[in-house]
Amino acid sequence: MTDDGKDKRENASHAADGDYPLYTNRSDTLAAASGRPLRDLSLQKTLTEDISSEDYSISAETLRAQAEIARDAGYPQLAQNLERASELTAVPNETLLEMYEMLRPGRCSFEEYEALAQRLRDEFDATATAAFVEEAATVYRERGLLRRELE
Repeated sequence: MTDDGKDKRENASHAADGDYPLYTNRSDTLAAASGRPLRDLSLQKTLTEDISSEDYSISAETLRAQAEIARDAGYPQLAQNLERASELTAVPNETLLEMYEMLRPGRCSFEEYEALAQRLRDEFDATATAAFVEEAATVYRERGLLRRELE
């Protein structure tokens, strides 16, 4: 008996072999979140040049490239996660932490989750992440995990 999913992933991964790993094969076309080209990042340059932590933060473009490789290799869920992560690179860290707290069960009402999803769309153009928040809100409502108002 064969694992058709495994065969599909193995065949698809050969198509993505030209790009993966990205640092090795696309460092001339991809950049860090700071805009510094990946080819300019190395241990030696870190020790001898003024390189910031943002130079080592992943960019939305790199995350989208990783998502494409994951999808081509037969990992659609991983691709979706990477696509949402690419959207979230535009969100300030403080805002991300606020959103993380909101997404914990029992923290918000359904309406607050809807407002969060709308904010993700309006302020950050994070449509896939907004849809994910809406899906979470629906599941939380079905499972009784929304914040309960005091009676």
